[in-house]
Amino acid sequence: MAGVEEIRSWIAVATEKARSGIAAIAQASLELDEARGALATASSGQAPAELARSQGLLAEAERALGDAREALYAGISAAEGYLGGR
Repeated sequence: MAGVEEIRSWIAVATEKARSGIAAIAQASLELDEARGALATASSGQAPAELARSQGLLAEAERALGDAREALYAGISAAEGYLGGR
């Protein structure tokens, strides 16, 4: 079984990677927001069905990214909580 310091080290690596994932999600959210803005400009007030569907799918993707971000935060919290009990 791994020692306490080794466990702490691996948890630190895991939380660092999770935080990097959160940063990547933030960047992806910005890109999706720009894509939605570009589609809104392209439709110039009149949204053909294909563009409306595309905007809806991009909004769905943004919600999914938000869910992923929350899951990462929860994972980080759980891992750090584990360390607090050690």
